[in-house]
Amino acid sequence: MGNVFASGPSPPIQGSQSFTQFLPQDGGDSTTSPPKSPPDNQQSATPSNNPGSMENLHRKCKDIFPMPFDGAKVVVNKMLSNHFQISHNIVMGSGITPPGYRFGATYIGTREIATSEAYPIFSGEIDPTGNLNSRIIHLVGDRLKVQVGTQIQNSKCIASQFTSDYIGNDFTASLVFGNLDPINTSGVAVASYLQNVTNNLSLGAELVCHYQSPAVNSVLSVAGRYTSPNDFVVSGTVNNSSVQFCYYQRKNENLQVGVQVETNLTEPDSTASFGYQVDLPKSNFVFRGFVDTNWNVGGVFEKKLLPLPFTLLFSGLINHVKSQTRVGLGLYPNVS
Repeated sequence: MGNVFASGPSPPIQGSQSFTQFLPQDGGDSTTSPPKSPPDNQQSATPSNNPGSMENLHRKCKDIFPMPFDGAKVVVNKMLSNHFQISHNIVMGSGITPPGYRFGATYIGTREIATSEAYPIFSGEIDPTGNLNSRIIHLVGDRLKVQVGTQIQNSKCIASQFTSDYIGNDFTASLVFGNLDPINTSGVAVASYLQNVTNNLSLGAELVCHYQSPAVNSVLSVAGRYTSPNDFVVSGTVNNSSVQFCYYQRKNENLQVGVQVETNLTEPDSTASFGYQVDLPKSNFVFRGFVDTNWNVGGVFEKKLLPLPFTLLFSGLINHVKSQTRVGLGLYPNVS
């Protein structure tokens, strides 16, 4: 699932594999977002047999694919206390993220669930023109996780989202409302359910409804994931307009590989991608690379500059058919 930045009415539905959060997510360009957490079924606040959410069904595979960027990015974080941090983000390039300076702040509350997990979380990022991204995450009781996010540009709220996840012992039920507009009577609603059938097999369904008065369009998707004891994961999502298949395997302690196949049944069109991640902990080095059937080849090199608290990133992406090349250089704070 990629990121969608809505800039008007909610986009048409294309099924589960294309529907995602309307706001920047953890691990994206928004540097004030809380650090990327472990997969849902590995969080200490989550029962060990919980399958996670439908949104993260393919996460194991997708996490090893790089996110190439162009231009230059510099991020500096400053911890003001155990619960509050600020960040300065400078972007120079022509990618998805607008170039310029952004100031961010994150507050993490005092309700500590585990050593690296506490609530509530308030995060936001603003640029000199007043454009704002913000998000609130809170755990209500022991089972219900709630997120509220907004994106404001030119003094207008162009994207909003409310997400609730109920975390059961062996299931997760989620409800999402995005870009609700009572005046123009439009918006998107998503209901999903993922159940652990066995210790290795999870099955679920997701219903996406897009309302644009007077029409209502909906797409029902079914999905499954098999996690093998031999360190490989197979997952898939199917609906009447698209099919998505992912395969992930950890070959050894230094190498992980993944394959994604996405097919649009209405075009028809299909794209296959192969990705890999190489970890060399003793050298503080990580490399992620990919190649796909659209003749794209890309990679991101990450090197921790110890004892400095920064990570140096080199990014490259080339399309051999269109003769397009993107090169990026980044400096980010180390993530423990």
